[in-house]
Amino acid sequence: MPRPATDPAKAAQIKALRQQAGRWLKTARETAGLTQAELAEKVGLRYYTFVSQVESGLGRLPIETQGVWAEALGLDPCEFARTLLRYYEPELFRLLFGSEAVAEMPQGRATA
Repeated sequence: MPRPATDPAKAAQIKALRQQAGRWLKTARETAGLTQAELAEKVGLRYYTFVSQVESGLGRLPIETQGVWAEALGLDPCEFARTLLRYYEPELFRLLFGSEAVAEMPQGRATA
């Protein structure tokens, strides 16, 4: 069965959430006192451009790398993954943690 075409409003919401996630990650990186190149090295990337893409909202962190990124940024891996889940999969986040948790999560700020 073919997938239905993406709703433009939903696509805009996804883009906005990715950009918010990117701002949150950039704040976390800056708080940790790291450049994009330094973070890339800490997480085992050959080039810093992936960090730049994620921070700009053009990419997203794969689940299997989130623990390494959290460690590199000095953040709790559980909270790091939970925050990214809120941005990357808001409906799943709501189902797991409830709509109250959505309202409680910080907008664009890194938390430890």
